[in-house]
Amino acid sequence: MDPVRNPYVPGAGASPPELAGREDLFTQAGIVLQRALGGKSARSFIATGLRGVGKTVVLARVEQLAKSAGYLTCFVEAEEEKPLGATLVPHLRRMMLELDRLGAVTEQVKRGLRVLKSFASGLRIQSVLGFSIELDVEPEHGTADTGDLTTDLPDMISALGHAAQSRHTGVALFIDEIQNLSEADLSAVIMAMHRVMREGLPIVLVGAGLPHLVSLIGQAKSYAERLFEFPILGPLSPAECEDALRTPAAREKVDFTPEAVAEVVRITRGYPYFLQEWAYHAWNVAHGDRILKGDIDVATAVSLTSLDGGFFRMRYARLTPREREYCQAMAELGEGSHRSGEIAERMGSRTQAVAPVRATLIRKGMVYSPAHGETAFTVPLFENYLHRIRTMGTDPSDSDD
Repeated sequence: MDPVRNPYVPGAGASPPELAGREDLFTQAGIVLQRALGGKSARSFIATGLRGVGKTVVLARVEQLAKSAGYLTCFVEAEEEKPLGATLVPHLRRMMLELDRLGAVTEQVKRGLRVLKSFASGLRIQSVLGFSIELDVEPEHGTADTGDLTTDLPDMISALGHAAQSRHTGVALFIDEIQNLSEADLSAVIMAMHRVMREGLPIVLVGAGLPHLVSLIGQAKSYAERLFEFPILGPLSPAECEDALRTPAAREKVDFTPEAVAEVVRITRGYPYFLQEWAYHAWNVAHGDRILKGDIDVATAVSLTSLDGGFFRMRYARLTPREREYCQAMAELGEGSHRSGEIAERMGSRTQAVAPVRATLIRKGMVYSPAHGETAFTVPLFENYLHRIRTMGTDPSDSDD
C-alpha cells in the first residue's frame, strides 16, 4: 500500500496514532492537574515499565493535558553524566520569565527571579553549561545558593510554586529516564516535591523510568512512597492491541484480518513499540485494503532486520564481554526472570563472583530485579535477539566503527 498514507509510527518516543490502553492513567493525570491548580493535595506520579511500553509517549500526552489546563511545563530527560541542576536551569529561567510576562509584577515573581539567580550562581552554571544565565535582578542571598542541590532545589521549586500561585497558574515538571539520576539528585527531587506538598503549591511532577526506579526512590527517601503514585505500564491486552492496530487502519479504509491481528499480538507480546514496528512494515508490504497473515510473515523478517540493526544492536554494543556473557546465559535459560544462582551456574561461576556484573547491568538499565534474587531483561524480546546472533555466529560489535 501507499507508504505515504501509512499511519503507523515506529521509533522511540513517537506518539502512535491510537494510544490504546492508557485511558485510565490519563484520566487520573487530569484529576491530579485540576486538584493541584485548585490548591488541593495531589500526589504526583512516576510511571515505570520496560523499554518499549510507551513511557515517553505517556509523558508527552500528559504534558499536552497540562498545557491545555493552563500549566507552564518543563520536559527533560535525565542523563547519567549531567547534573540535574544544570539540566533544569534553562527551563526554570524560561518559566520564570513567562510568569513575569503574564501581568503586573508581583513580589512572588520578583522573588522567584532573585532565587533563580542565586540557584544558578550556587551551581556554577557557567562552568557546567559553558554559558551564563542572564537575569537583570540581584540574587536572593542566603537562599538556594549553597551549591548543594538537596538544599537548593527545594528552595528553588518553592519560589517557583509561589510565583505560579500568584499568577493563578501551575507548573508541571516532566522528567524522563529518572533512574539515570544520581542518588543525590534523586533525593533533591523528592525533597522538593515534599516541600511542594507541605506548602500546597500548584506544582506537579510527572516522571518515568525503568522498573527498578521504585526501589531507587525508596532507598533515596523512605517517605517518597507517600508523595507519589507509581503506575506500572505493561504490555497491552489482546483487545487493546487490536484497537492500536485496527483503528488507525480503519481511518484509511484499511483493515487487518483476525489472523493478522493474532499473529502480531503473538510476536510482539503486546509491547507498543513493537506493535508500531510490525504494523508499519505490514502496511508497506500489503496489497489492497486488507492486511493478511501472510503480510505479517513478510513484515516479521523486515521488522527483525530493522530492530537487530538498531534497537537491539545499540543496547548490545554498550555491554562489556563479561556483561554479554551474563546476558547470553539469561537468554539460554529462556523467557522471563531467572534466579541469580541459575544464571551464575550457567556461566560456570559462583553467584558472588558475577554479582558485580549484574549490578552494572542494572545501572546500565539492561536488566532489573522483579523480585529478590531474580533478574530479567528490561528490553522485551532481547533474549530472542541474543539467540539470533549466537545462531549466526556473529558479534554485531565487530562491525562497529
